[in-house]
Amino acid sequence: MKIKGFSASAVAAGIRYKNRLDLGLIVSDTPVVTAGAFTTNQVKAAPVLLDMERLQQGKAQAILVNSGCANACTGKAGMAAAIATSHCVAFALGIADELALVSSTGVIGEQLNVEAIQKAMPQLVAELSPNHFDLVAKAIMTTDTVPKTASRTALIAGKEIQFMGMAKGAGMIMPNMATMLAFVLTDAKILFPQLHESLVQGVSSSFNRITIDGDTSTNDMILVMANGTAENILIDENSTNELQLLEMALTDLLKDLALQIVADGEGATKYITIRVCGARSEREGEQIARTVAGSSLVKTAFFGEDANWGRIFAAMGRSGIPFSPERVDISFGEVMIVRNGLGLGKEAESAATAVLKDRDIIVTIDLKDGIETVEVYTCDLSLDYVKINADYRS
Repeated sequence: MKIKGFSASAVAAGIRYKNRLDLGLIVSDTPVVTAGAFTTNQVKAAPVLLDMERLQQGKAQAILVNSGCANACTGKAGMAAAIATSHCVAFALGIADELALVSSTGVIGEQLNVEAIQKAMPQLVAELSPNHFDLVAKAIMTTDTVPKTASRTALIAGKEIQFMGMAKGAGMIMPNMATMLAFVLTDAKILFPQLHESLVQGVSSSFNRITIDGDTSTNDMILVMANGTAENILIDENSTNELQLLEMALTDLLKDLALQIVADGEGATKYITIRVCGARSEREGEQIARTVAGSSLVKTAFFGEDANWGRIFAAMGRSGIPFSPERVDISFGEVMIVRNGLGLGKEAESAATAVLKDRDIIVTIDLKDGIETVEVYTCDLSLDYVKINADYRS
């Protein structure tokens, strides 16, 4: 994957582990329109706070990202480290400090190894290449088992617009956003307000619709850089149709990355779609789907391949959304297990249990109260999830 005007590199800097890619750099040839979305956690890591401030100008030229250390809950020293590493990048590239963004993922509460990053910077800059985007996707992995990348092409006003993105995340995944980082590049020519609007809309139906374990991180961020090399007609406040097409393509790419995160959930053996249909509104449908998707009892039942629909009903009942239990249908795949609020018996449960042996499972809940359909994406909760997180810092 490559887009004209962007280059990337990654090296093993030894920030936490030896001989493992852990420091990545994405660079634009020139300052470009850049938008971001960040964690809603009240506890925000130093790089999040720094980037939020710098992106008020709507432009950036470089993104430095490390794994192994979150640089969160690190006080004034952590902010000084974020500023120092951004200056290191800016100096090496010959750009203004304000154009260098930083991002971190890893263990919370430990100070960032600034010296290791400074020492690795010459190699990082020397190895910049349009062909090294995939290496950065590997460098940002923590408990991820696979790198996560995606690309899209959209025809907008007669011009072919390219998008490519990467993400990391496998645990601490719960809307809004998740323990995730994502970086997206596009050659679209677009103003900052419209790029930011498209990003917010895209995140709401992708990264904000996934859950693995109900935790939201201190470091979540997604950054989108648009360099305009596609030379399309500028997308501004008057470009209604063009903006809609761009937003559709961006959202599709973000959803692809979000679903890759769910599929790679820590210790996950099942990838589950909770589909609520017949809701009165999107908000109500999403809240019910979210509650079911986040239920530990539901998720452990999926791990055990137990068609325990009572747990789903119980989760729905505490969602805070009024509905009529006696009207609800629930299906696992194509197998209906509940009709009008009542279980359909052992034969239906046996057929539903067979569905649960698959890796990809769709649970459909029909409220029969309206016309809205909403999906939230989750995974099961396994023994390995506990083991991974019990040993995370060792």
